[in-house]
Amino acid sequence: MKVLITAASKYGSTTEIADAIAETLRSDGLEPTVVPAEKAGDVGAFDAVVVGSAVYGGYWLGSARNFVESNQEALAARPVWLFSSGPIGDPLRPDGLPQDAAEIGLLAGARGHEVFAGLLDLERVDADERLMMIERHVRPGDFRNWAKIRAWATEIASALKAKASEPAGRA
Repeated sequence: MKVLITAASKYGSTTEIADAIAETLRSDGLEPTVVPAEKAGDVGAFDAVVVGSAVYGGYWLGSARNFVESNQEALAARPVWLFSSGPIGDPLRPDGLPQDAAEIGLLAGARGHEVFAGLLDLERVDADERLMMIERHVRPGDFRNWAKIRAWATEIASALKAKASEPAGRA
């Protein structure tokens, strides 16, 4: 089963999450392909899609939103899962889904939407963002939970393998 994993990432952290998801799906016998959201085109060659985005200011990045909007009809015809990356700190902030999650989920016909903690490396961000983080006393660090990310990918693999083993004509 071929799975497109596409993600919008400003500094690479969300792409690293997409890569970990792909690695897990591959180890579960699926055929994942990772493509940046701004380069992902037609989803017709794929049996399922995982779409992710870094979250800034409570919203997905434009390239991920654009991907979902331009592929809305094709996404509705296959299993789709969404993930967001962005909360940082201890405790994680912000908590909960991004502000545009419900709309994106409806457009994509998503089966689920998971939020993963992100990474704040002050060396990766631009000067304005670095200053804002310092002024807000935001502690840098890698808050990504790789076990949680891999477990979620394993759930997706299980759902897809169950779907593939269903008799023909069953929804």
